[in-house]
Amino acid sequence: MNTEEINDTTGTTINQSSTSGTVDIKALNEKIQKESAFVKLVTLEMEKVIIGQRDMVDKLLIALLADGHILLEGVPGLAKTLAIKALAGCIDVDFSRVQFTPDLLPADVVGTMVYSPKDQAFSVKKGPVFANFVLADEINRAPAKVQSALLEAMQERQVTIGGDTFKLPEPFLVLATQNPIEQEGTYPLPEAQVDRFMIKVVLDYPKKNEESLIVRNNVSLAPFPKTRKVVEPDQIIRARQIVREVYMDEKIEKYIVDLVYATRNPEDYNLKDLKELIGFGASPRASISMAMAAKAFAFLNQRGFVIPEDVRAVAPDVMRHRIGLTYEAEAENVSVTDVIQQVLNTVEVP
Repeated sequence: MNTEEINDTTGTTINQSSTSGTVDIKALNEKIQKESAFVKLVTLEMEKVIIGQRDMVDKLLIALLADGHILLEGVPGLAKTLAIKALAGCIDVDFSRVQFTPDLLPADVVGTMVYSPKDQAFSVKKGPVFANFVLADEINRAPAKVQSALLEAMQERQVTIGGDTFKLPEPFLVLATQNPIEQEGTYPLPEAQVDRFMIKVVLDYPKKNEESLIVRNNVSLAPFPKTRKVVEPDQIIRARQIVREVYMDEKIEKYIVDLVYATRNPEDYNLKDLKELIGFGASPRASISMAMAAKAFAFLNQRGFVIPEDVRAVAPDVMRHRIGLTYEAEAENVSVTDVIQQVLNTVEVP
């Protein structure tokens, strides 16, 4: 194995190891700086419509570039729907919205076979899932069968209708929302299904000055701003491939695995007090998602390599929905965020 130390343009020393030879970080940086130029254009367009919520916009881009799906949790009115519509407008892709309700059927999401008396034959009617960007609004309001139908499409990237299999379009992104303050008439996502989301983002209210600007934009005589197309879908597909090329050192990989393992066996990482608070730790999907999200975060910052700060930036959103707490944790008012922060503060950073 070849191992050497190099310096990037900021003076950061990087240990790089490769079984097939050295990685040209300088060339990779130049390539990514060129290919990631569209990110700034998309961000500027999104800022025309979305006031504040910069973290949500960044996480949307991370999920899109890392080929994952995103779960947004927040009270009504925090621009969850507006954000994905604005992003779809920037990329000029098909967008569909499904309002999940208790009477929704799987066929209402994926599609069904429709009989035509004129032709005396069945034909396929595709559902709203056949779009590039799909908003599953209040996903926890639909029964388990509907949730499973959508989540299967998310995982397999295909849908079977009447014995025929249809591929979903590329790029494909599902953004699901859920309201944390209403529990009556809801069907919480099982752990095995919520695990399919790459990241979960918890939204908070905007700041006072941001809300003043929101009010001003919505009550003025000028028409409400809309995003314009600045990126082609092919650019997103190519960017996804380049994100995979972002260099990740073995020490960073080990750090990711250590963070995940610390949620399963906290006593091995000097976190004995968490042993009785964690019911189950993060799954292997957390390790994969954290690695891909960290690469996408480095891409957003026009960097060809992953640093520990990239991992720490995405770790809470990747692990938030993958850790189960015990009744002891609830009794002590310990939240998942508290557990993740303690893990990040304790596990040694490379």
